[in-house]
Amino acid sequence: MADLFSIAPPRPATLEAEAWLVHLFSARSAIRGGVVRRSARDVERIVGWPRFRHELRRRGYRAVVNGGQVVVFCNAQPVRFLD
Repeated sequence: MADLFSIAPPRPATLEAEAWLVHLFSARSAIRGGVVRRSARDVERIVGWPRFRHELRRRGYRAVVNGGQVVVFCNAQPVRFLD
């Protein structure tokens, strides 16, 4: 996954990965088991894909990437694609 967004600039020192993750997963929609959306570039730049994927697995969540956006399903339900 990291190679898809390898042109992202280095992570700024002023952005704290932990604070960003807390903010993401404490969103009202996340708390209610809904979905949250963030820029794939922000994920790469602020926390990195390995850490982000670790946090998803730790919480039992799923996520998809499409069009430069990451959609996180904040529940443990299966995700099905409709054709």
